Amino acid sequence: MEQLINVKVAKKKVEAIDICSFELVHPAGGELPGFTAGSHIDVHIAEGLVRQYALCTRPGDPAFYRIAVKNEPQSRGGSRSMHDSAREGDLLTISAPRNNFALKEDAQRTLLIAGGIGITPILSMALRLDALGKPFELQYFSRSIAHTAFHDVLSQKKFADRVGFHYALEPDAVRSYLRKYLWHRQEGTELYLCGPRPFMDLVEQTAAVTWPPESVHLEYFSADPASLSGPRESFIVRLARTGGDYVVPADKTIVHALAACGVHIETSCEQGVCGTCLTGLLEGVPDHRDVFLTDEERAANDKMLPCVSRAQSDVIVLDL
Repeated sequence: MEQLINVKVAKKKVEAIDICSFELVHPAGGELPGFTAGSHIDVHIAEGLVRQYALCTRPGDPAFYRIAVKNEPQSRGGSRSMHDSAREGDLLTISAPRNNFALKEDAQRTLLIAGGIGITPILSMALRLDALGKPFELQYFSRSIAHTAFHDVLSQKKFADRVGFHYALEPDAVRSYLRKYLWHRQEGTELYLCGPRPFMDLVEQTAAVTWPPESVHLEYFSADPASLSGPRESFIVRLARTGGDYVVPADKTIVHALAACGVHIETSCEQGVCGTCLTGLLEGVPDHRDVFLTDEERAANDKMLPCVSRAQSDVIVLDL
């Protein structure tokens, strides 16, 4: 079972246009569980409404967590609710921190690239590397200074020669800059990137020319909309341990189809990002539509994320 923690919103602050940060503390003044750079928490905003937000504080301080939330125009309710309804003094329920975007602290050198709200896990990494005295550079792309969250933190004198800000660049200009910046990879350098999907794709494609895949690390906020809206056919899910065959129609996910029949799979993001619903696969050919599994894990054909992924074969057998 997921460990749930009650926290209090100690401070709510406007960090940039459409971005608010929330400082979360233990209601009784106690310590919160430790975390590592790149970690995120689940925030239980309302009944049935759970969203993942990266921790953007420096690891090692158990007194509080800080998250930043962008009020997304296409919000499914989470970011809008945090901006409109969450107030200082409110109590929230969160999960213990989890990390699907871990920082290699022993790297000889680290490059960090953030686009917009993607600064949140990247900031935690920068603060951690600074505390360790490790060499790093951070390139931060945003629409303007007014849209740049944590500009005050990253403009400190100690970051002057390590942080670069880039404002309102057209895609071609971003591509041109990245080609020059990423053309040469110094041995032992690791690259971490986070931001909107088009930005991430651009950076990843540019880095692929000279960077080995194992040295490029990224975190998506959601699965590719194109993959989520791809071909959808009905298929059968067979449960190996509890028994039973269940039809998954074209207009339902595996999770929703099974829930309608009384079979519960724990979920959180329902976007194929967090890995909460990761389920063993025993037989059949999955149609992976998540961004959680690596290419190697997909090739192993022994697990899938039923919140978004489907089946290419007529029947798949899950370890449930």
